[in-house]
Amino acid sequence: MDEGKKFIVVVDYDTGNVGSVLNMLRKVGARAEVSRDPAVLEKADKLILPGVGSFDEAMRNLESFGLVLTLNRLVVEERKPILGICLGAQVMTTSSEEGAAPGLGWLNARLVRFSAEQIKLRIPHMGWNTVEATAYGGGIFNQVPAPMRFYFVHSYHMVTEQSDLILGTSNYGYQFISCLGYRNILSFQFHPEKSHKFGIRLFKNFVESFESC
Repeated sequence: MDEGKKFIVVVDYDTGNVGSVLNMLRKVGARAEVSRDPAVLEKADKLILPGVGSFDEAMRNLESFGLVLTLNRLVVEERKPILGICLGAQVMTTSSEEGAAPGLGWLNARLVRFSAEQIKLRIPHMGWNTVEATAYGGGIFNQVPAPMRFYFVHSYHMVTEQSDLILGTSNYGYQFISCLGYRNILSFQFHPEKSHKFGIRLFKNFVESFESC
C-alpha cells in the first residue's frame, strides 16, 4: 500500500452502488475504501458521502448506523474535507420537500421539487447537462474541460438565500444550483463518477488540492 497517497473514505450508509466512485478515486491515484466504521473515517484524509434514493431513508440510515454524530464531529468540528454526491449532497442541507426528516444542516440550503408546470420538461431531470462555475467555484473546477458537462439524475434541487455558497449552476427549464460549498464542505447534485473526463478531473481536484472553499 502506498502510504504517500491520499486516503479517501466513501461513507457506507446503504444508499446505492459505490463501485464507480471507488474506481474514479483509484484512477486519480487515491487510496480508497468504503466504510461506516468511525475508526476508519477518523483516519481518512477526506470523505465522500454518496447516495441514490430518498431523503428520509438516507437520514434514517445515517442515524441508525450512528454516523450523524461521527460525521458532525469530523466535518463540523474538525473540518475534515468532504464531498457529497447527489443524495449525499442533498442531505447536507437543512430539509427537503421530498420528506419530513431534517437534514444534516451543514449547508444553509433546502431542497425543492422541480416544477413540471413551470419547466414543461420531464421529471426527473436525467442525463447530461452543463455546469457554469460562479465566482466562488473556480478552484474545484480548475482544468475541467469546457464546456463542463456532467450526468444528472434528480427530481429535487437545492435552493439557498446565501449566494456565496453557490459554486455552480445549471439550467433545466430554469436555472438551478448544481454545486454548493462552504469551508471544508462540497456538494455536487450531479454524478461526477458517471461523467467521464469531466468527473475524473473533479475527483483529481478534490483529492489533490481541495481543503476549503
